[in-house]
Amino acid sequence: MNKFIMGSKVGLVLLLAAVMSACGATSSATQSSSPPATSAAVTTASAQSTTASSVQLASVKAADLVTFDEEDTAIAWSADSSTAIALNGTGATVSGSGAAASGGVVTITAAGTYVVSGTLNEGQIIIDVQDKGSVHLVLNGVTLHNSSSAPVYIKEAGKVIMTLQEGTDNKITDGTTYILADDTTDEPSAAIFSKADLTINGTGKLSVTASYKDGITSKDDLKIVSGTIEVQAADDGIVGKDLIAIQDGTMTINAEGDGIKSTNDEDADKGFIAITAGTFDIVAGNDGIQAETTLVADGGTFNLLTGGGNANAEVKTGDQGGGMGMGGGRGMRGTQAPAAGTGSGQAPADQAAESAATAGTAATTATETESTSAKGLKAGGDLTVNGGSFTIDSADDAVHSNSNVSITDGELQIAAGDDGIHADSLTSLSGGTVNITKSYEGIEGANITIAGGEIDVTASDDGVNVAGGNDDNSAEGTQRQDQFTSSGNNLLTISGGTLTVDAAGDGLDSNGSVVMTGGTVITNGPTADGNGTLDYDGTFEITGGYLVVAGSAGMLQAPSDASSQYSIAMTFTDSQEAGQLVHLQDSDGNTIATFAPSKSYRSVVISSPDLKEGGSYTLSTGGSSTGTAVEGLYNDGAYSGGSEVVSFDISSSVTWLNESGVTTATSGMGGGMGGGRGGGTRPEGGFGGGGTPPTGAEGEVQQ
Repeated sequence: MNKFIMGSKVGLVLLLAAVMSACGATSSATQSSSPPATSAAVTTASAQSTTASSVQLASVKAADLVTFDEEDTAIAWSADSSTAIALNGTGATVSGSGAAASGGVVTITAAGTYVVSGTLNEGQIIIDVQDKGSVHLVLNGVTLHNSSSAPVYIKEAGKVIMTLQEGTDNKITDGTTYILADDTTDEPSAAIFSKADLTINGTGKLSVTASYKDGITSKDDLKIVSGTIEVQAADDGIVGKDLIAIQDGTMTINAEGDGIKSTNDEDADKGFIAITAGTFDIVAGNDGIQAETTLVADGGTFNLLTGGGNANAEVKTGDQGGGMGMGGGRGMRGTQAPAAGTGSGQAPADQAAESAATAGTAATTATETESTSAKGLKAGGDLTVNGGSFTIDSADDAVHSNSNVSITDGELQIAAGDDGIHADSLTSLSGGTVNITKSYEGIEGANITIAGGEIDVTASDDGVNVAGGNDDNSAEGTQRQDQFTSSGNNLLTISGGTLTVDAAGDGLDSNGSVVMTGGTVITNGPTADGNGTLDYDGTFEITGGYLVVAGSAGMLQAPSDASSQYSIAMTFTDSQEAGQLVHLQDSDGNTIATFAPSKSYRSVVISSPDLKEGGSYTLSTGGSSTGTAVEGLYNDGAYSGGSEVVSFDISSSVTWLNESGVTTATSGMGGGMGGGRGGGTRPEGGFGGGGTPPTGAEGEVQQ
């Protein structure tokens, strides 16, 4: 039997690493009222000047990892060709060959089909087929209890196919204490315990109440083809050592430990979970679905509540940045108070959140902790979502991989006590809908690519964070911590999709560089000057797409001078009210952008294909628009009634503005250690709308 599809498709495989041109200029548009269609390629680059290393992830489906054979899907049986086992309360009657009953114990010793019905108040079904034959076990209305061991104990067989007969309700329960053979073993450890491959199929119902430890466990492969399965477990709900493959079915799991998990950590080709479809309602004290290696979900409906939900999360206590860390440009952030009269307008809530900023990310040796992992989806290897509907409320990360995360489609509604989406290596979003309504950091990875999809992030710290953070919550069960090594080549790549961020920390934070070639990015916040809407250490090269960000001005950065697409960066003297429109138009009255920030703001950065060298533009605030706003950005309608703030001409890739007109960027350390080089530094007079920056601003206030 070929149990695995071996080779490079077990997990997300890095297909390509090649040096290539970072990006090309995009064709210009005559009107920015309708953002262009965007590509859905899944590619990232590691920028070094004008070149980049491109890494592309393979497309992996559940069917690439596992197959279901004829035995797995067979549910038919006949009385003539099967052995009947009738449970009668205190014992059982066997009609046919291959099985025998002794008191309350029924032992199956030969391959074949066995149809079980009735009630056994204190007993056990044992399968012990030494010749490795297959056993078809049909549960045809069974109530089975054992107070001191596993009610169903599969000791030996080639495979056991457990069919839930149509129209039946089957109940398996155990006690709180097992009597084991001796002190050297911990088996059995589940109400349904198998040391052989186990497949569950049929259209009936199976209810498992496991008071000892796990609900359903296979020490080999565990496949679920169909059926309605309910598990209440003192520890883990459903466990498969070598693999768990789910084709369909309805699963309701309430587990003190993990909901669904695979455990083989010795073979890279095993220990995976592959889900094609199904309905999953999981309440878990620890992780919702945890794969020791790869996790792939092609579809299904998932409702996951882990660790009591985000309301039960540990309070994050990061720092304000003290120290000249190379990662994240944390430098001496927050040591310089805003000068009087700057009108920073920072909100108390964001000031408090500012104190929870992530710490520096210099490479360190991971130290194991015993913190409980309460993640929604977790993989020790690659994690891929190709479709499905996910509602995740987690005390820890909602989606977490110790390797790569790839989301190509599906709908994810996330409320997380820690990160919304986290990958130790690459986080790749190329399709679907991702709505992170609560998180500490929204999307995190050593590298991040956004090539498609509709993504909405709310974060109490950084919205999007490349190679940053000091998450000391151990990924228990996968033996890793959330830590990054910032090499300076880490990259945030945006080539498509729509990304909207509401952050109390940095909006987009790259402890490396940023490349944007397409898509739409909207950022609201922060309001406190110790963070910025854009925060990068290297360069931010933009050649296409729409960038509209509004927030504080103390750490203001804009795209780099090397960009082929033009940008403007405006600093206001006083804080502007949330919801007050910012309108940018050209000399012919064509709208470049009309935006209603959802938070108070003192700076705005806009980049659009419609900004042209030599063009004349006017920026206004207030007024109204007859159009319809999507995430605060108006894509149509007429603007009127605003107050002109500044008129200007574009003569360079980044035009720095304050209320007095065009100004210049300083040459200071506005972007942290290397941040802002090539045009990303804050404007001259950025602290006071044209005045002199406060003493120490150049050297002390750093990203």
